[in-house]
Amino acid sequence: MATAVEILDKLERRLNLTIAISEVRIEVEKRLKVRARTAKAPGFRPGKVPIKMVAAQYGYQVEAEVLNDKVSSAFNTAANENNLRVAGYPKIEPKSSEGVVEGTLVFDATFEVYPEVKIGDLTGVEVEKIKVEVSDSEIDKTIDILRKQRVHYHVKGEQGAHGDGGSDLSAQNGDRVTVDFVGKIDGVEFQGNKADGFAYVLGEARMLPDFEGATIGLKVGESKTFELAFPADYHGKDVAGKTAEFTIMLKKLEWGHLPEVDAGFAKSLGIQDGDLDKMRAGIKLNLEREVSSRVNAKNKDSVMDALIKVSELDVPKALIDQDVERLVEMTRQDMAQRGMKVSDTSFSPELFTAQAERRVRLGLILAEVVRKNKLQATPEQVKAQVEDFSKSYEDPQQVLKYYFSDRRRMAEVEALVLEENVVNYVLGKSKVTEKSVAFDELMSNNWQ
Repeated sequence: MATAVEILDKLERRLNLTIAISEVRIEVEKRLKVRARTAKAPGFRPGKVPIKMVAAQYGYQVEAEVLNDKVSSAFNTAANENNLRVAGYPKIEPKSSEGVVEGTLVFDATFEVYPEVKIGDLTGVEVEKIKVEVSDSEIDKTIDILRKQRVHYHVKGEQGAHGDGGSDLSAQNGDRVTVDFVGKIDGVEFQGNKADGFAYVLGEARMLPDFEGATIGLKVGESKTFELAFPADYHGKDVAGKTAEFTIMLKKLEWGHLPEVDAGFAKSLGIQDGDLDKMRAGIKLNLEREVSSRVNAKNKDSVMDALIKVSELDVPKALIDQDVERLVEMTRQDMAQRGMKVSDTSFSPELFTAQAERRVRLGLILAEVVRKNKLQATPEQVKAQVEDFSKSYEDPQQVLKYYFSDRRRMAEVEALVLEENVVNYVLGKSKVTEKSVAFDELMSNNWQ
């Protein structure tokens, strides 16, 4: 007979679980006998330790294990009998002996259940879908970036295979300068205030604007003393918001030579025959892949926002708490991989609650849309997605093997395909408005 379910809140439920003490004792005795077969104790051969000694050593531990197993089994049975979809883990608490039948142990199991998810009418939903074109201008800009990544420097004023850098022997934007510097605040030196033979490229914003501004115009051997105001939010807390006096001396000045866009340049990008048309075609293909990835991500976000707006559901707090824990652990791992010390760092759960709540909400909504409309990922779709991934690598077969040999990786691909199925379904049902976005705007890190 099914155990009665007590409704505490919209999603919160409680079950009473009754465990017979005699069943616990019988199971404890069985497990102690098994443990006794390999138990060791001074003066006894393995497996010959008296059962009383085994019980004295392991009894408490075994009893706790048995009780935990019995309670878990009773809870699962009761949940199944009542057709409950349990969200998260139950909170198990023993009841006081008052009112409890002799020879039994009674526990209260408090937990949440999965909510009913109601998806509204998608035909009235407005979704903005962006599109971006990759033109020759974007290819030219990318080539310029690739050239700058391959820049090499020559001493300014010295004749070489690529010239002497011009008649202007003063430091200008784009030049690489090597300097000695020293700084003081109120006449006192501070940490990081000086360096000898320090090199940087003017115009790359590696140094503070006042520092670069003082360097521009200097010739080798010349020096300058200037004031530098550290920003209030400067990473060095000891000097943040303060004004220092620096003296800088230019020791070496080099100009940057960019490689010509020729067959040699194309070969450096992996075009074996140096064909410039093939180079441009390859660059365009890579740009289109990156654009497609970003456009799909933005359009997916628009669809997810629309689904949230038309969906009604209560989100189980237990699932949010679990996802907060996952996000905290992911953050720790990410910071550790970046070489940051995280052992003594604590993270407030509140920092991740909103993100976790959205993730859980969307997960429940997507599951309902998939179930209701039969949008599960097919094996053919998953295979096609993996093959698409492999196209951007030098050895596609190795990539295919990487995915197909690991069920966990394939599950991740399956999840991506499933999301894509939902996005396409919603776009097919809703009112879609297309918006053209500039390439530079899409690629901007702060674009929303």
